[in-house]
Amino acid sequence: MSAASIDLNCDLGEREDAAGIADDLELLGIVSSANVACGGHAGDERSMLRTVTAALARGVAIGAHPAYPDRVNFGRMRCDMAASELEDAVAAQVEAMLRIVERCGGKLSHVKPHGALYHAAMRERSVAEAVARGVGRVRGEVFLVGLAGAPALDVWRGLGFHVVAEAFADRRFEPGGSLRPRSKPDALIDNPAEAAAQAVAIATGEDVRDAEGGCLSVRAETICVHSDTFGAVRIARSVREALTRAGVRVEPPRR
Repeated sequence: MSAASIDLNCDLGEREDAAGIADDLELLGIVSSANVACGGHAGDERSMLRTVTAALARGVAIGAHPAYPDRVNFGRMRCDMAASELEDAVAAQVEAMLRIVERCGGKLSHVKPHGALYHAAMRERSVAEAVARGVGRVRGEVFLVGLAGAPALDVWRGLGFHVVAEAFADRRFEPGGSLRPRSKPDALIDNPAEAAAQAVAIATGEDVRDAEGGCLSVRAETICVHSDTFGAVRIARSVREALTRAGVRVEPPRR
């Protein structure tokens, strides 16, 4: 049976080249939620303001996308940080995002960690707790977004947060449900039709194929398309159109 609706999210505000900015603006016409880089791995006040303004104009839900403070490695390498330091880093990035959103007359909907921080939080309770404490210092009523089936979701629920379980259209899953590391072959799905088929399967409760060819059940409330995947705009458009054909409404999550 088809899901009544699902969110389609994208990580944005991560590029400052003209092509990247143009892609972001086009993606905002396709997705229903934007996770905006807020200074850790990418982004600054100018890029946040530009992305938030465009998201509001298109009715797209706005979220903060904090990361380990490591712009050199684009937040994709784990940083050895004390829990208190990580909490401070997350709080500072979410606060920066919140100031921009409120200045523009919008509302911060959600927070989704980026890259290595996302993966560490999904696996390790101490990291998940530090992320939640950092967010809670700034805005406790937002959604926290994390990988469907990951222990972090239960940790965050236990700390009083509403959570949104996430899956991916443009990434392959390992047999256990984790994302296939980018260092492994075939980790990315850059074929628009294949990404669309995976998104529809997730949204309609069908099994998806994992990286080893097996079947995997993924129960998610939001599906991500990365803006830095090759052909991201074509992928996102293909996903959106396929979801519509399958009778799935694309809209932000609601409590």
